[in-house]
Amino acid sequence: MGPSLVLIAGLPGAGKSTLARALGHALPAVRLDGDAWLLGLGIDLHEEPPRDRIEILFWQLTQQLLSLGVSVILESGFWLRADRDEKRLGARALDVRVELHHLDVPLDERWRRIGLRNQEQGWRSSPISYEQLASWDRFFEPPSEDELALFDPPDR
Repeated sequence: MGPSLVLIAGLPGAGKSTLARALGHALPAVRLDGDAWLLGLGIDLHEEPPRDRIEILFWQLTQQLLSLGVSVILESGFWLRADRDEKRLGARALDVRVELHHLDVPLDERWRRIGLRNQEQGWRSSPISYEQLASWDRFFEPPSEDELALFDPPDR
């Protein structure tokens, strides 16, 4: 079986990183996590220009890795269908399998998880408020059944 591109869609606190770590071992695959890179560079997670630049670089690196036969997991959240379509079509052009994992977690549970993360000593970003978390829901475009049918099922 050739390489796969795995996209993980969901809002903050949905469990994207937890799932990505598990899938990274199961495939195996290179996991590209924008939050970890931003924090590692000392950049606040809420700064959009650096995040946008990292996402562009991740996509360039992803295409190179897929071309070399290496599976990749992108856990960027993929809030917009247009972003998911771009990655799916780009990977298909490379003749690569593409999976989409959508984590649909209720706001109260995401807030519980974010609250714990806000309190962690190692968390080096601005805390996320409940108001921020709730406001982001209206920007997220959950994948429809028709969209999900465009992706490959997990092969594990």
